[in-house]
Amino acid sequence: MTEMQKLYLLVPLAPLAGALIAGLFGRVIGPTWSHRATIALMLVCVAASVTVFMDVLQGNIYNGSVYTWMTSGDTRFEIGFLIDQLSATMMVVVSFVSLMVHIYTIGYMHNDPGYQRFFSYISLFTFSMLMLVMANNFLQLFFGWEAVGLVSYLLIGFWFTRPTAVYANMKAFLVNRVGDFGFLLGIGLVLMYFGTLDYAAVFAQAPQIATQTIEIIPGSPWLLMSVTCILLFVGAMGKSAQFPLHVWLPDSMEGPTPISALIHAATMVTAGIFMVARMSPLFELSDTALTVILVIGGITTLSMALVAIVQNDIKRVVAYSTLSQLGYMTVALGASAYSMAVFHLMTHAFFKAVLFLGAGSVIIAMHHEQDMRKMGGLKKYMPITYWTMFMAAVASAGVPGFSGFFSKDAIIEAVHFADIPGAGFAYFCVLSTVFITAFYTFRLIFMTFHGKPRMDHHTEEHLHESPWVVTLPLIILAIPTVGAGWLIGPMLFGGYFGDAIQIAPQHGAVAQMAEGFHGIAGMMTHALSTAPFWLSIGGIFTAWYLYMVKTDLPEKLKQIAGPLYTLLDRKYYIDEFYSWLFAGGARALGGGLWKIGDVKVIDGFFVNGAARVVGWTALLVRRFQSGYIYHYAFTMIVGVFVLMSLWL
Repeated sequence: MTEMQKLYLLVPLAPLAGALIAGLFGRVIGPTWSHRATIALMLVCVAASVTVFMDVLQGNIYNGSVYTWMTSGDTRFEIGFLIDQLSATMMVVVSFVSLMVHIYTIGYMHNDPGYQRFFSYISLFTFSMLMLVMANNFLQLFFGWEAVGLVSYLLIGFWFTRPTAVYANMKAFLVNRVGDFGFLLGIGLVLMYFGTLDYAAVFAQAPQIATQTIEIIPGSPWLLMSVTCILLFVGAMGKSAQFPLHVWLPDSMEGPTPISALIHAATMVTAGIFMVARMSPLFELSDTALTVILVIGGITTLSMALVAIVQNDIKRVVAYSTLSQLGYMTVALGASAYSMAVFHLMTHAFFKAVLFLGAGSVIIAMHHEQDMRKMGGLKKYMPITYWTMFMAAVASAGVPGFSGFFSKDAIIEAVHFADIPGAGFAYFCVLSTVFITAFYTFRLIFMTFHGKPRMDHHTEEHLHESPWVVTLPLIILAIPTVGAGWLIGPMLFGGYFGDAIQIAPQHGAVAQMAEGFHGIAGMMTHALSTAPFWLSIGGIFTAWYLYMVKTDLPEKLKQIAGPLYTLLDRKYYIDEFYSWLFAGGARALGGGLWKIGDVKVIDGFFVNGAARVVGWTALLVRRFQSGYIYHYAFTMIVGVFVLMSLWL
């Protein structure tokens, strides 16, 4: 094993070791050494990830098996690593954001009775995500996929004494099982028709199998590749919270804020985006699958952004923002702009982490009050939190010069150039959402940090900036929030991803954009004359006018909107529909099986019916029991006569 291969192992194993130390020995070593151990090992993980990343930039790609778990016939089930530009980028983003969350947790979870347990969980979460992004086969991918889901269940329900937290983690777990079932079926089709789970082998065979059809319904042939890709994307819909499997993500806010940042910024929800980007050689062979991705992404982007407008809980605004931004990434995948989806995943990880951790800083200062209507005027008390969140808000709104602008504008242009069916609808959705994103993001900023203080006197007296363990991650993450977008040239148009992402010649959106790209300055200058820029400015101005100038107007608009406001506030009644259809349906089915199946069929027909048949038989047979010997003798004679007639 080479030194570099040892580093590959070190990247996921370091956080796993941290999780085991804090989880198994946390009570022995105490809270301080628990966080020291996990953070030290996360530092090792980040250093190893950066070293691997620099090595990959030199052109060193690795694809190999580490351990053979099982052999069945000609199929080998292995643990292995694929280290290329895509996985190396994800490793750096995941490990870096996770390290910042670890440091932040010291301040946020201070004096919490589950302190060591929380550090154990977040380290285990990081290990699971790293195993997922480093996988070179579907088996390991599925292991990381499910491990991420399991740990998210533990983290969302971390405060398990709260009924809302228990409900939220069960909801997340069950909704993800729906997506994971589709994902497993997709992997099953891959194994069935390709005969292997290794990425490289599957991708090599894909062009030969591209025209093969299967009949799910007799007489209705479907392209095998379309069915496989759609089933794999169903898994991504669950993990990356795409409509209609998005309902779990807002409720995940019941977990502590650090884990909200980790789930929403760099881990779990980006797993689906990464998976589709990794599977680009398969998805490029099915325009049907790409159309499905475009439409689903477009619906999620616009519908979730509209819901964010009416939220008053500071964390839920950011949560619905995540849903909308994930929609942007999904739309990019559907437009065959995989590199742009991953680029937006990276920029989004930084500015969304700042928004979440900043929201947590506000919640600490407000004594765990999350309603923005009870905030206001926090700017003078929390300058570091304010300025870092302001930079993240500007990046989220897509203002030129900040990271979010470059990645978001690139996606909008890519969809504009795409000729895949559904691209027109998706373009309308992503373009409309620019205004809405800028509006709800700055609505959060103005309601929280500007205007007159609306909190109670006691809270106002004790307002102060959060401790350094909270503000330091905010400051560090604010740097890539501003600057990460400046890497757009080499990452999108400089062949950065190499063979890690493959695009079919007929899908030329990225190639067209490359021809029109004239550097950072040219992109920012050109943006001043485009619709997204003015929509973004319009959203910021509208938020400023409604929440800083005419502060009584939002309430009037709320009353005028009436049913529309209620529809958005109730999140399109999707939760109620699912409760009625699935929870209610399951209860109705159970009640029916009990009342009809158990009471009437099993007890009534079989048990009581058998007793009645015995009784009726007894009544009938009793009539032949006369008590006279000659009757019985006569019956015997008749019986003998019948037997002799039959035998002879």
